[in-house]
Amino acid sequence: MVRDRLPSKYTDASEASRIYFLPSLMTAGNLFCGFVAVIRCIQAKFATSIPNLTEVLARDLYEEAVWFILAAFVFDALDGRLARLGGRESLFGKEFDSIADTVSFGMAPALLVFFLILSPTEEYPFFHKVGWLIGFIYLLCAAVRLARFNVITHPLIADPDDLEKDEYFGLPVPAAACMIASLVLVLNSYDLRYWSIFLPILMLLLALLMVSSVRYPSFKTIDLQTQTRLRTFILLFIFIVLIYQLRWFAVAIMFLSYIFYGLTRHFHQEWKSRKAIPPAPQVPPPPGVLQGKDNTHATLAANHRLSNEP
Repeated sequence: MVRDRLPSKYTDASEASRIYFLPSLMTAGNLFCGFVAVIRCIQAKFATSIPNLTEVLARDLYEEAVWFILAAFVFDALDGRLARLGGRESLFGKEFDSIADTVSFGMAPALLVFFLILSPTEEYPFFHKVGWLIGFIYLLCAAVRLARFNVITHPLIADPDDLEKDEYFGLPVPAAACMIASLVLVLNSYDLRYWSIFLPILMLLLALLMVSSVRYPSFKTIDLQTQTRLRTFILLFIFIVLIYQLRWFAVAIMFLSYIFYGLTRHFHQEWKSRKAIPPAPQVPPPPGVLQGKDNTHATLAANHRLSNEP
């Protein structure tokens, strides 16, 4: 039995299902923001179908949905941080967090892109048949990614030897959702809707990355005691100033850089591992056996001698 091989962090079910107030409150805030984001997407879709309502109202509703997704990201970052700082992590909190993430970072972004981009329109009739499928693939991969995370980090399962504590196995679902949300905010804010045709491709890429084996940094080890070098501190300050100046472009670039950083590091490590593999040792031929052209010439000469013998 697994319970006999691996020690559990909890003595009984009541201890594993404890509800700690502050972390659970942050998770509830995450779920609330995801729920409101879904409502705003539906309201925006209805606004575009009613002749008396303007397109500006629908755009404002979509932007509100984006802001609620980004707010859910903040709540999601706070619940785990508060639980680790107070030493109040529980199995209930982990499961509750995954359910909230499925709504906020799975369902809400899928509806946002489906209603805004993939819904049947005169401009993109191709998405009339495949739009719903792309949105569902993203939602499915997000749910699978969260379920896999719960299995890997389960207290009765041994930690993987090749996975560091400050790494995620696959692209985190909140990062994928915020990537979509920030791009939608940029497209709406700067009237770049014609670029939205590339969002379905990005959605499929994010879905594949969520269920992939690419490692991404988790930043869980960063706390009040974390030290850094002066150069890193200056670069971080410059980055904060750029976020203030570029606003939504900077937020989208930040999440896009995080996604492609994991991809670049993954391919670089694969290249280094293949380069480090030593070549197969060459076994010397047995005595009397020649190699290459000499061996061929010797064989032909021997055959010629045998054919000339009486």
